[in-house]
Amino acid sequence: MHVTEKSKAKDTGFEMLKSMSERRSLGQDVYEKLKQAIVEGDLAAGSRVIESRVANALGISRTPVREAIHKLERESLLRHNPSGGFFIVGLTRSDIEETFGIRSVLESYAARLAATHHRGEEELDPLDQKIHEYQLHLDQGNLKALLRTNTEFHNLLYALSRSPRLIKMINDLQDQIYRFRQVLLKTEENAGISNEDHKLMLKLISKRDLEGVESLVREHILRGQGIVLKEFDKGYIEQ
Repeated sequence: MHVTEKSKAKDTGFEMLKSMSERRSLGQDVYEKLKQAIVEGDLAAGSRVIESRVANALGISRTPVREAIHKLERESLLRHNPSGGFFIVGLTRSDIEETFGIRSVLESYAARLAATHHRGEEELDPLDQKIHEYQLHLDQGNLKALLRTNTEFHNLLYALSRSPRLIKMINDLQDQIYRFRQVLLKTEENAGISNEDHKLMLKLISKRDLEGVESLVREHILRGQGIVLKEFDKGYIEQ
């Protein structure tokens, strides 16, 4: 093969790789958009998701949509519909009990490790800032900002555990956790109690009260479970 032919073959190879990368990026973009719509409740449980309709709505081919749908199916957010297409999976009582049960163990342990490993008040300042931000959004009645700030507070707390494996295990539950937080923080009373818990968590972490903060976080999460289960039993959560 001549040098020019080798060069052309090399260029063709790079073009193929570029094309594959672009398709994967598009598929990832579709996946993230669909997942966000499901988790945030913009697409209700039971809603049908049809590959061709999603592709037409986005003005793209069906291949990246198919990739996104199958990924969401593997994550149990979508389920195949025997009559065609897929539908969004709702929550069951066992989903709620299992997720909160696992969270109560993982997150209370993360709080214990945070109390053990934090390096002083300077490292705890971001948590304090989130508490103040949360209160501001609560006073303004801004639920979306409240949800975001609540998530950021907990993520900062997990990071203080300095346990990458533990953080990954908690993050694997984030989608379900977000769905439940929407239920928990929609009333001003529950949202206010949550922030009072955050203040006490910070105080106990600062004092390095390992047992105290571990117990508080477990209680915080299991109280949330009780609230979500009541809403579920009333039929206020899509199943």
